[in-house]
Amino acid sequence: MNEKPIAIVGAGLVGSLLAIYLSQRGYKVELLERRDDMRSGNMAGGRSINLALSDRGWKALEGVGIADEIRKIAIPMKGRMTHDIAGKTTLLPYGKEGQAIYSVSRTGLNCLLMDLAEQKGAKIHFNKRCKTISLKDASLVLEDALIKEDIHFYASRIFATDGAFSAARLQMQLSTDRFEYSQHYLNYGYKELHIPPTANGDFAMEKNCLHIWPRGNFMMIALPNIDGSFTCTLFFPFEGAESFSTLTTKESIKKFFHKTFPDAVALMPTLMEDFFHNPSASLVTVRCFPWSYEDKMLMLGDAAHAIVPFYGQGMNCGFEDCTVLNELIEKQLSKGESEAAWKKVFEELEHSRKPNSDAIADLAVANFVEMRDLVTHPDFILQKKIEAHFSSRHPDKWLPLYSMVTFSDLPYSYALERGRKQDSIMKKVLGIPDISEKWNSAEVEEIMTELIKNS
Repeated sequence: MNEKPIAIVGAGLVGSLLAIYLSQRGYKVELLERRDDMRSGNMAGGRSINLALSDRGWKALEGVGIADEIRKIAIPMKGRMTHDIAGKTTLLPYGKEGQAIYSVSRTGLNCLLMDLAEQKGAKIHFNKRCKTISLKDASLVLEDALIKEDIHFYASRIFATDGAFSAARLQMQLSTDRFEYSQHYLNYGYKELHIPPTANGDFAMEKNCLHIWPRGNFMMIALPNIDGSFTCTLFFPFEGAESFSTLTTKESIKKFFHKTFPDAVALMPTLMEDFFHNPSASLVTVRCFPWSYEDKMLMLGDAAHAIVPFYGQGMNCGFEDCTVLNELIEKQLSKGESEAAWKKVFEELEHSRKPNSDAIADLAVANFVEMRDLVTHPDFILQKKIEAHFSSRHPDKWLPLYSMVTFSDLPYSYALERGRKQDSIMKKVLGIPDISEKWNSAEVEEIMTELIKNS
């Protein structure tokens, strides 16, 4: 092996998992993290949406044999539990019986992944901000935040997993020709809130669900934690009549929450403290290309493809990057190391993953509208019933879009394309006279079969 270590810029979720993959392959790995060690308990909170682990993420964790460790801190969620304005709840299952996504704390998962990375031999350097990267020789200049001095770090190659506002990606923009980059912000932000356990330590709501309060133009969600609490996230416009810009006083916040989320506010004793203490964070989609420079640097995760959180796939997509990278290393480097082989790995990864990261970015934005508005509409609920019924009878002909994205490792680009075709078919099916009465009839089944054949 090369005496110089592999440098991973960013010890977040993807960086820590990547360190485990590379360390298990025998590489000397060093992670460079600009923040303090979150395991020390000194990290500021308030900007951590709970994560939803699904099949792609589990596959990546299983690839290095750590899935069982992660399951200890994860809670299965079998469906969406919608809460209407009167407090009535409706469960919408995510998939077939036994299928679930898993709620896990971002901080808890990140801490565990860092522990496991160190156990595999990786070394993590904290408070080291990446200032510049020399792409030609894979060297970095880091600022030590504690002593305010620059440190020169020399690597064999660099993996950049430093998030949506990546310093490594900025270096690609500044140092390479024809680098494509775009970022798009929603006019919405998010704020983390909290529902504690009950006085006897129980969950205050159904434990095994993702709770949603859809309100048309905005929504609040809540995901369970292993301590009995729920992490709530309000997705809300920055500006407008009902927006963060108008909720500025205790009275306005109290009035809004009692009117809009009456069943939830009764469970939120620290609402005022949480609302004023926790920041309102932005929601951005980042697209760029290429993701690599020769055999010297490769971007993965949010550094290459940040997406909004409404499909619960940001982490899962980043973890899938690690799965694909590992497969390509096995394929290209099995006969020996070389610069040409590593370059081939990087090029194959970016060309295979780029269409899929673009697809899930589009799906994530579209799912925001579904979650905040459509989930309570009768036609939407009926469509989901028809799709689930038909898919159970003809799994070779129909797989719901959500199942393709969440409960399979089919390419996101394929899921997007097939999902659009199926949506076109469903529009016709929902137009069948008396469809709400005969949705599971042989007649509708025959019509769908014919529509699929001709699509």
